[in-house]
Amino acid sequence: MDFLQTLKIALRALRTNKMRSFLTMLGIIIGIAAVIAMMAVGSGASYVISQQIASIGSNIILVLPGSTTSGGLRTGSGGAQTLTSDDVRAIMAECPSVELAAPTIRSSGLVVYGNMNWSTVLMGTTPELFEIREWGVDSGRGISQQDVDSAAKICVLGQTVVENLFGSSDPLGKIVRIKKVPFTVVGVLNRKGQSPQGTDQDDSVFVPLRTAQRNLSRSQTLNSVGALLIKAKSEDLLSKAEEEINNLLRQRHRITGGKEVDFSTRNLSEILAVAEQSSKAMSLLLGAVASISLIVGGIGIMNIMLVSVTERTREIGIRMAIGAKKNDILLQFMTEAVLLTMLGGVIGIALGTGGATIVSRMLDWPTLISFQSIAIAFIFSGAVGIFFGFYPAKKAAGLNPIDALRYE
Repeated sequence: MDFLQTLKIALRALRTNKMRSFLTMLGIIIGIAAVIAMMAVGSGASYVISQQIASIGSNIILVLPGSTTSGGLRTGSGGAQTLTSDDVRAIMAECPSVELAAPTIRSSGLVVYGNMNWSTVLMGTTPELFEIREWGVDSGRGISQQDVDSAAKICVLGQTVVENLFGSSDPLGKIVRIKKVPFTVVGVLNRKGQSPQGTDQDDSVFVPLRTAQRNLSRSQTLNSVGALLIKAKSEDLLSKAEEEINNLLRQRHRITGGKEVDFSTRNLSEILAVAEQSSKAMSLLLGAVASISLIVGGIGIMNIMLVSVTERTREIGIRMAIGAKKNDILLQFMTEAVLLTMLGGVIGIALGTGGATIVSRMLDWPTLISFQSIAIAFIFSGAVGIFFGFYPAKKAAGLNPIDALRYE
């Protein structure tokens, strides 16, 4: 018996009991749809995190002030400003693995334009920050070294600040007041979106470092900074750069013996890589949970196929009596099982794709449906049919023709 004839017989057998065939496929349909939808949601989450990681920049090391003890009173991490602009210059001069370094002073305050106001993050920094963050200018210009040296009262705005203060009008050249000090808007940054921590990176205003030190900072020391953002020359040199920075700052801050370290370094690439791995693990977990329904559907198919073998025992006996071989019977029932799962797989793929699209539009959450996930789901549905259909098919092929003919 050729395969086409076997396929026709299998299709005829499935059409004979349409409702039972559909209910048998239902478990596979739900399982495949769930796998496709869950993998799409998980891939979307991984994509969001990868975009957030890219928005931070690459090969970045963050240096934060540590705790200090003064007069017997111990401050917490970041409780005192222990970093200075001189530290940045020393790092650039004495750490060969470092490509760029930028000091920052971070605070928050009210920005006012006309009768509009907006509370936002205020950041004093140097031009190197935007190179480290790979953050371009949408219009106007960025902060120049001349602006820093002259403590110019200029500012560069993030997109969220522009939207809330200026709406659709052009902010370039306009005067805004930051903590009652007038600043001229010289540029608007490209949109960055959310950070991995969920904060809006575009909700910020950048001013030259010395301007922030003189006009916006509460520090009594004009040379002090809040944190250092440093970029290593390559990903391979990240650990080396971190080691060089630690050794240099220990030496500059005279930290010897058991003296407490007054700074801390954080490798952002490692932190964000962990977040990305966690997202991938969650995606795999969602797929694994959804695939359980495929196994349940496979068990349902095996159960129905066993019932079918019992109902068609006499038919099997007649076919064997007129010359059908055991392999022909085995192939027929295997074909029926695989057809059920493959048809269920096709319907499940369509429902899963549609469900993922609906989730994306309703919840404004990106979902990525890859050809690979569809192919895996389709192949897996066929494998379920082979695995769970083999036992009923083998049972059918193993029937004794005489006993089968006598079966009532």
